[in-house]
Amino acid sequence: MKFSTILLALAGGAITFGSSPASAEKLTFGLASETTSMDPYFHNVGPNNALLLHIYDRLIRQDERQQLSPGLALSWKPIDDLTWEFKLREGVKFHDGTDFNADDVVCSFERAPNVPDSPSSFATYVKGKSVVKVDDYTVHFKTETPYPLMGNDVSTVAIVSDSVGCGAATADYNSGAAAIGTGPFMFGSYTPGESVVLKKNPNYWDGAAEWDQVEFRPIASNPSRVAALLAGDVDVISGVPTTDIVTLRNNDAVELHQGPSNRVIYLHLDQFRENSPFIKALDGSDIKNPLLDVRVRKAISKAINRDAIVEHVMEGVAIPAGQLMPSGFFGVSENLQPETYDPDGAKALLAEAGYGDGFQMTIHGPNDRYINDAKIAEAIGQMLTRVGIQMSVETMPRSVYFKRASSGSPEGTPEFSFILVGWGAGSGEASSPLKSLIHTFDKEKGFGSSNRGRHSDAAIDAVIEEALATVDDAKRQDLLAKATEMAMETQAIIPTHFQVNTWGTRKGLSYIPRTDEYTVVMSVKKD
Repeated sequence: MKFSTILLALAGGAITFGSSPASAEKLTFGLASETTSMDPYFHNVGPNNALLLHIYDRLIRQDERQQLSPGLALSWKPIDDLTWEFKLREGVKFHDGTDFNADDVVCSFERAPNVPDSPSSFATYVKGKSVVKVDDYTVHFKTETPYPLMGNDVSTVAIVSDSVGCGAATADYNSGAAAIGTGPFMFGSYTPGESVVLKKNPNYWDGAAEWDQVEFRPIASNPSRVAALLAGDVDVISGVPTTDIVTLRNNDAVELHQGPSNRVIYLHLDQFRENSPFIKALDGSDIKNPLLDVRVRKAISKAINRDAIVEHVMEGVAIPAGQLMPSGFFGVSENLQPETYDPDGAKALLAEAGYGDGFQMTIHGPNDRYINDAKIAEAIGQMLTRVGIQMSVETMPRSVYFKRASSGSPEGTPEFSFILVGWGAGSGEASSPLKSLIHTFDKEKGFGSSNRGRHSDAAIDAVIEEALATVDDAKRQDLLAKATEMAMETQAIIPTHFQVNTWGTRKGLSYIPRTDEYTVVMSVKKD
């Protein structure tokens, strides 16, 4: 079994988008999670971002460790405290033959945060920045305060065509009419729930891929996905089930490749409504939302046995979490450890808060998005029931779940009271979850775009905003760590564990794991 790590991957050399296995044939993937749109800005979520990376380039690339390198931008640098200059690559063409230039950059960053009905937008990476065309191959990104993370943010945003994509609706992308990028593959077909087929871009600026065609099939069922790999129906699968790792390790027809991610699995708690829709007294009557009390939130954290989740639910293939990102990433606090399992302490805090007799609550979560997500929700439900919170568990397909979890009510507020969700830091540092999950929701400024619990703390907001305007890396590291510590002290969210991901390939292929968890052709290599 190949437990590939990021460090081992580096020893083999950097990934380039123009390289792939030496075979001019079809490559087929079996994906654990479905891509829900061909619109690169519709939903800022890993499965969509990963697949659409094949069609749409970004100004700046991220490698398997999320380190930055030139993409459609040859260089970028600050030219004053409030301006970053990007020099664009000349000679690049979109799939329809039109030239890439600064107009495409300007319109892409205008459209990215403004897609109607987006469950989780790109506003967190785009708001607060204005893009100005200097000439056809030079753009300036302007901010109101110094902003050191420009490269990280820009690396998350796909570039679409000014002539076709910027005025198009999401339906136009899904039909293929507007799905025109500059990437190594071109749109072939999109059948929701069944497959996405891409064709090689023979004129790709970084060299044509050797695979003529790539198909991505969503196979949510773990047994079905593994069976498809063993039968040779697919060449690569994501999300190898933790229960099958030992068996597959001894199968000569399969190779496994494993690496840690920066994705934290966590719980959002309703912290903005006096009457929360899925919380009741034990007799079913209405009560004031207990989750508004930090003691209740802390009690819930103490009641969760993270080691048991890792050992029994995740089969040992996960890392207990006590903050927003795992050790080794920028902005992590050295002072935080996973909460110690303490059911007696949880009961004491509930009693202190006035809920010694308990209450009823429902945990909602997806059943086809994260590794063992439904099982995790069930385990947490059992743990909380043991300390007196009578839990119900409701899971559903991600296509339904995220819309309801994000804006289920007429006012556009989250529908649920207590939810299981995950976050992978697209920018590769702690500023990503801090400004998206912890900062007070502010649609205009792009803060809190995925803050589904609507946690709000002005003191934490101030530290986050100071960090985002601090150019000195050492100072910014300290500020991000401080904001993280404050967020954990108020239990803004409750982290449970960090995902460790496993890919399976047929014999003769290998996969270089990525910390962003993306499943992409560019990480497939021929042994």
